[in-house]
Amino acid sequence: MLKFINYWKQRIRLKVFTLYALIAAVCITAVACSSGGGASESEPSASIPPEMVTDYIHTVLEADRTAYTRHVVNRSEVLEGKDNEKGVLTVEATEGWQTADGIPLPAQMFRLGSEIAAEKGDGSFTYGLISTWNINDNQAPKNDFEKEAMDSVNETGEPYKGYQEIAGQQYFSALYPDVAVAEACVTCHNTHPIHLERYPDKVFEMGDVMGGVMINIPLEES
Repeated sequence: MLKFINYWKQRIRLKVFTLYALIAAVCITAVACSSGGGASESEPSASIPPEMVTDYIHTVLEADRTAYTRHVVNRSEVLEGKDNEKGVLTVEATEGWQTADGIPLPAQMFRLGSEIAAEKGDGSFTYGLISTWNINDNQAPKNDFEKEAMDSVNETGEPYKGYQEIAGQQYFSALYPDVAVAEACVTCHNTHPIHLERYPDKVFEMGDVMGGVMINIPLEES
């Protein structure tokens, strides 16, 4: 089991290096876009728009999380104490995976990845999950930008992008809809005691927006 979890952690670490290469590119973009030019026609700009960088990052994050959910969690024989008829892996996917000798739920694996990213970087580049119907208090919208972004994503199902300042640092931020892509996502949330207590009338179905993936990248000023 430990070997299995370490395998996925190693995959996350490899992705982190790619993400930080993109962050370096967007920092160049901030300088290039804010300057008055200076490059000759024979010297094409290597800058990448920040909204494209966040799209790249989100594609990587979403692909890994979806693969883990569909091809690992959905194939486990037990999902949070309940038998999974389609399960073929002799393991339980559970919130208490560390004490139950199980495997993390998709949201927990995602958080493990964000923690590894924070360890590898300087702390300025961040990503994580937020939701109007959060179970973990750390995943509630934290400021006006996140609240506005989450309301927009809930209403339209489309990404919300813009600029915000945090502690004197300018960021380009983007919130992408976090959609239920597997039955495990829906079942775990709908039956979770905290969800039932806080949001008794909210019943998720496949394809619903359950929250959002928030990505913040720092911008350098010229």
